[in-house]
Amino acid sequence: MNQKTIRVATDVGGTFTDLVCFETDHATGESKITTAKSDTTPPNFEQGVLNVLEKGHVDPKTVDFLAHGTTVVINALTERKGVKVGLIITEGFRDSLEIARGNRPDFFNLHYEKPKPFVPRYLRRELPGRFDYHGQEMKPIDLSGLPEILRDFRADGVEAIAVCFLHSYANTSHEQATIAEIKRLWPEIATVASHQITREWREYERTNTTVMSAYVQPTAERYLTRLNEGLSNKGFDGNLFVMQSNCGVDSLESVKKIPITMVESGPASGFWGAAELGKLIGEPNVLALDIGGTTAKCSLIENGQVRIMTDYWIERDRTSAGYPIMVPVVDLVEIGNGGGSIAWVDDFGKLHVGPKSAGAMPGPAAYGRGGTNATTTDANLWLGRINRDYFCGGAVVADMAATEKALSDVGGKLGGSADDVARGIIRIANNNMVNALKLVSLNRGFDPRDFTLVAFGGGGAMHAAALGAELGVKKVVIPAGAAVFSAWGMMMSDLRRDYFVTKLAELKPGAASAIEDLFAETEALALQQFGVEGVDGAKVTFLRYGKFRYQNQEHTTEVLVEGAISGDSLAAIETAFHETYEREYTYRLDAPVELVGIHLVASAEVGKLKMQEKPLSVTPASAARKGERKVDYALEGVHPATIYDGEKLEPGMAFSGPAIIEDPGTTIVIHPDNRVEVDGFGNIHIHLKA
Repeated sequence: MNQKTIRVATDVGGTFTDLVCFETDHATGESKITTAKSDTTPPNFEQGVLNVLEKGHVDPKTVDFLAHGTTVVINALTERKGVKVGLIITEGFRDSLEIARGNRPDFFNLHYEKPKPFVPRYLRRELPGRFDYHGQEMKPIDLSGLPEILRDFRADGVEAIAVCFLHSYANTSHEQATIAEIKRLWPEIATVASHQITREWREYERTNTTVMSAYVQPTAERYLTRLNEGLSNKGFDGNLFVMQSNCGVDSLESVKKIPITMVESGPASGFWGAAELGKLIGEPNVLALDIGGTTAKCSLIENGQVRIMTDYWIERDRTSAGYPIMVPVVDLVEIGNGGGSIAWVDDFGKLHVGPKSAGAMPGPAAYGRGGTNATTTDANLWLGRINRDYFCGGAVVADMAATEKALSDVGGKLGGSADDVARGIIRIANNNMVNALKLVSLNRGFDPRDFTLVAFGGGGAMHAAALGAELGVKKVVIPAGAAVFSAWGMMMSDLRRDYFVTKLAELKPGAASAIEDLFAETEALALQQFGVEGVDGAKVTFLRYGKFRYQNQEHTTEVLVEGAISGDSLAAIETAFHETYEREYTYRLDAPVELVGIHLVASAEVGKLKMQEKPLSVTPASAARKGERKVDYALEGVHPATIYDGEKLEPGMAFSGPAIIEDPGTTIVIHPDNRVEVDGFGNIHIHLKA
């Protein structure tokens, strides 16, 4: 047995690439934690991963387990840097992708235009063949026209083909036959069929998801291949896993086939980490907030479970319907407010913050890289919340002259000073984030006062106490290594796949066996897929959910289903649905309940990190004291704050605000009357004034 096990997680964000490395000595039982950050390196994102490994002094040859999260898929979609896609669809449905939905958000705009499909009409082709919604064949598939379609695709420079047939969620045989024939006629072309991604109904959403997966597949495959080769060239021969949007990791080969599943891999790992952290510290109900350089994201975790859904859209806002992606994604709200969010004044003299970001290059004005726009980071620095002499952990010399000029330029448009502008930026950014947190809590029937706010990312700790006070949460927790917490979350993730299958069944006597059979069939499929990849079936665990609705309603509510389904358990399931529905929508109906589909979570542990709690120290917090400086708390005014060295804080230390905790990755702002404790895992617990 090896004396040491080294586990590494890397997370490619919009601004920085993060690393967390856990080195466990089996002889002594001690663990060493290494963290590092380096600039993200588009378009060659894999270079940023190699750079951060080098910066963290991690030798790939020694690594046993590596988990990787990346923004390469979402970037390819939003920046339109995918490949030319051809779509093969059921005869008569060529325009379903363009017809889309009628739920346009800019309802009274007579000049509204729907989002442009990712496949133009001339590359959308039809094949005869038809199933009904039960999966019964109405018309056999006719592949005689396929060779001509492929010849046209070749001539037009198509690099990937998407196949999506009507009702193929109920019967996959036509799609399977088509994919097999494409592979025979054109072996090197990238292909994906809708049933490989999802078995849920809704034709437009399923078609668009298939198209988007094909659109990014060659790009993602090249990236993952380059990353794997780059690591291998440096001697890495361990297990490489890729973070998925469903809070689990998956094998490299599996992700290459369906890369759309990692569309939100970075945020997912952070929220999974928050759920696991909540279990460690006895706080199963968590509001998780991730503030990075570009965006702020939040999610609600109830009873230790992260909510996963498939109703996910990109580029949806008040003027655009956006694009649906029907893959398992952590339920989150994302806004354009991060450390690099730019402050600007509109034509009516109103101050805004975000959504545009200064990014890493040139970055905030304080970076001294030529940035001229005032950002949230500049405001925090100007108000003394960030130490100008320890900017970015001492790695960057803060350009205070550029910061003052950027803030003063905004102030000139508002008739205020740099101080006024900085306070305004902080207050507006906080207000934007509070509204986002309310969307995942109050708007869904949850009282924030029943939750603990866990804040992470480079900017989370600077705003968390103010946000927690506004929401009235029980407590704010800043995780150890908060700046690279999303990477830490990957260490806590299992090999996981989510299976969604549409099946209509009214909850009435006799329905139990059909529902149980569907779960059993899906579990068998999961075991078969895991088995192909060498995962022992005995290590696979399942979690069952049902998607229910009142009969004839449009949308569903998900309910946890425990144990095998029998006639006796149907009544309990129906009761649970009524309660869940009422909490979310404030009412219940005296109407029949029906199952619309199942959601099966299959997971297996693959090197999950086991955290060790350290004994509490009797050393007073004063041992970690660095000094004192005046800090502007925006709403509470200017106070002399005690400055603590985050690297010297030990479990058991306690103190009260006003204070600032500084470590190389982030700054934790402790407001007046806040009380702070450090737990056995090194997390900072901030108790707010009641």
